[in-house]
Amino acid sequence: MIINPFKVYVMKNVVKIQEVDPHCNNRRNFLKISGMGVVGAGLLMAVGCNDDDDPIYTDNQYPGVRNGVFDLGGGDLGILSYAYALEQLEADFYTKVVNASQFNSAFSQEQRTVLTDLYNHEVIHREFFRAALTGALPSGATLLPDLAFDYGSLDFNDVTTVLGTAKALEDTGVAAYNGAGRYITNPDYLLLAGKIVSVEARHASAIRTLINFNSVDFAGDDVVDTTTGLDQARKPSQIISEVSSLHFIQTTFTAQFLQ
Repeated sequence: MIINPFKVYVMKNVVKIQEVDPHCNNRRNFLKISGMGVVGAGLLMAVGCNDDDDPIYTDNQYPGVRNGVFDLGGGDLGILSYAYALEQLEADFYTKVVNASQFNSAFSQEQRTVLTDLYNHEVIHREFFRAALTGALPSGATLLPDLAFDYGSLDFNDVTTVLGTAKALEDTGVAAYNGAGRYITNPDYLLLAGKIVSVEARHASAIRTLINFNSVDFAGDDVVDTTTGLDQARKPSQIISEVSSLHFIQTTFTAQFLQ
């Protein structure tokens, strides 16, 4: 069965969040309620801190082709392009998951429900960034093209492989948004990032619960700092390096203005 992408009405600024089955882990439901406020506050705190390493951006650092290769650019538009690249990857991955030949037979009902929800959310995120950037880019700037992906020998019909890859992508996505918050200067963009990262955190929690049900892994010590109670935050340069090491993204691009 092929699931076709649905229409996304970006102008309404609405992200569809489907309720999880009430019989699912209560801790996941708790994160659905609390995640937005906590992570959003973390982003605001990070932006408020001063750091001598924070870059200063200029207008000549718009997203666009430099020396024949697309560069994500710097400043707010660079961060949005960076997020758009990550959302393209997640949307493509889940599209292949829900359209795998054995999706309905290899995965349980709960697994299919969660993975389909994640597919829907990531497609919305991708299309939102595409539309937002298209409207925000000034003359001389260029929209990041549609990226090409290759997952090599990854078996989309194997439950363990799919959930393990989803866990890596969702944990990376949360750390990416948290780390990028400090570089966003437009308060509207920061609010948007805070809302999206709350959804990504719920994704990460749901996947971890599917992998190890009724455990503390939904908010594991490997991603939530036991001292601060906050998720990990990593700089764009760190995230890009980690994602590049997966070799999923086949389209070459640079990020010379993002630390």
